[in-house]
Amino acid sequence: MGSRRDFVKKTAIAGAGFTILPNMSFGAFLGNSDQKLRLAFIGVGLRGCNHLNNALLRNDTEIIAICDVDLQRINIGLKLIADAGFKKPKVFGNSEYDYRNLLDLKEVDAVIISTPWLWHTRMAVDAMKAGKYTGLEVSAANTLEECWDLVNTHEETGTHIMILENVNYRRDIMAVLNMVKQNVFGELVHFRCGYQHDLRGVKFNDGKTAYGKGVEFGDKGISEAKWRTQHSLLRNADVYPTHGVGPIAAMCDINRGNRFSSLTSNATKSIGLHNYIVENGGKDHPNAKLKFKQGDVITTMVETTNGETIVITHDVNLPRPYSLGFRVQGANGLWENDGDRIYIEGVSKPHKWDPDTEWLKKYDHPLWQKYGELATGAGHGGMDFFVLNSFIASAKEKIAPPMDAYDAAAWSAITPLSEVSIENNGAPQDFPDFTRGMWIKRTPYNWIKDS
Repeated sequence: MGSRRDFVKKTAIAGAGFTILPNMSFGAFLGNSDQKLRLAFIGVGLRGCNHLNNALLRNDTEIIAICDVDLQRINIGLKLIADAGFKKPKVFGNSEYDYRNLLDLKEVDAVIISTPWLWHTRMAVDAMKAGKYTGLEVSAANTLEECWDLVNTHEETGTHIMILENVNYRRDIMAVLNMVKQNVFGELVHFRCGYQHDLRGVKFNDGKTAYGKGVEFGDKGISEAKWRTQHSLLRNADVYPTHGVGPIAAMCDINRGNRFSSLTSNATKSIGLHNYIVENGGKDHPNAKLKFKQGDVITTMVETTNGETIVITHDVNLPRPYSLGFRVQGANGLWENDGDRIYIEGVSKPHKWDPDTEWLKKYDHPLWQKYGELATGAGHGGMDFFVLNSFIASAKEKIAPPMDAYDAAAWSAITPLSEVSIENNGAPQDFPDFTRGMWIKRTPYNWIKDS
């Protein structure tokens, strides 16, 4: 199979003036195939370099600049760019705010931000104010104030922002989305989702022991252990909700005819991270004396204005296999990711689960049918290819992305609202209406159309 760059070239339609590939942005219609999006990357850690590598496999992008305060990551990014045959970009990272000098570059059209969470909103706000089409990694915001900052800046500047939630493009999720849009499940009633992923080895790493067996974080940690673990120490909240709730929000048209109205959250006790430190560093290790605030399992119940409920689970500090725990349930049946099973009344045997394999194959999303082979190797089972492509397509056309500022705010608001609810014994918390009433008339995206 040829490269993705070759594919873009080979699929140019003579005389039509556009290429098929970027047209996957759910209705985005691109201009001249010679048009290149001039990209900059703020943050070239593991996630940033994944986006960078996928951008380098295209023929419709130029890499203008990269920024990171870690020189080692800069050098890794520069090598990726050189090995792909691109010219050396401008480099920034002399200070934490050197990214603002990158944003001053007139030759940059769009930026992709893949930095630690505390920097997401401030960098995205600065990028929008600089007129750069902005791609922002998840979660987009930490506080309600930051959620409003994203919305207000978008509305004040007219600059678009796309939350880069890749799970929305996962193959089984898009097949189920296809089923939802074709009313296979009937009227929707209930959902379950979350982030259930053993991250203990990610949160503790000192660079001296085998990866996943360290017990250091902060200044002594490497990679995400430098910053991510601190949130578990200081916050009792669902700090990472969008992998689960993003796909569900698309299925039930949140901010487009429906919206989140309220939530309640509860947390278990916290023992997982402490036990991990004792087991791998000993009971006398200084970190064994720390008291982690984040409950090991956090359960949030969201209600929507249309009457659906959504259960969201955050479970990353205990031993477990990976699962996002999806369940999509309507009047006619349901699909569950755990167990890979489905039940449709009148089709399945009464009270018996069907394996979901044939259903997902039958309703495989048109985009995956057409471009699934091309997405191989793009990261996270291919979904990283689709999310980046949708961003690039939307940015080139300067149109609203499928997942916009209002989505970034609503999905991310689960973090601060869950924190307040937990602090108050599960007290209900109302969601702000980030659309200021416009959710009533905003049109749902056509996630099926490929033209």
